Amino acid sequence: MPNRKVILNQEVDGLGAAGDIVEVRAGYARNLLLPRGWASAWTAGAEKHVNALRKARQAKQIADHDEAVKVKAQLESSSARIELKSGKNGRLFGAVTPALVAEALHTATGHDFDRRQVALPAHVKTSGSYTATVRVNDEITANAKFEVIGKA
Repeated sequence: MPNRKVILNQEVDGLGAAGDIVEVRAGYARNLLLPRGWASAWTAGAEKHVNALRKARQAKQIADHDEAVKVKAQLESSSARIELKSGKNGRLFGAVTPALVAEALHTATGHDFDRRQVALPAHVKTSGSYTATVRVNDEITANAKFEVIGKA
């Protein structure tokens, strides 16, 4: 089956960030990306529009670069706490999600983070200390430490 060009509307893990033009298998685009609204069909006019938006976003990010570096330093120096219900052996009822980590980081640092900016190393289902990768902007990522505390 032939490949198809699409423009990503949001970040898709392993594929790209919002505004990227990627070439994917036609079935993947038709059955997953387009119906969920994660991507839109590529056209020459849409590509010009996306390039204009990308230039505007890059100009804004350059102005915010110093603040992004400060946020990165703050994330790497602080530690967030997440309390969840657990069993006797420390195994959680449920799992820690990127949304929970983003909320805990907001509490610890005062900066808002979206769940899509947080990447967990693996499924977190036990109490302990972990490190998540937080994408502050397109160029800067931070390793944020968080502690999961199980409560009975």
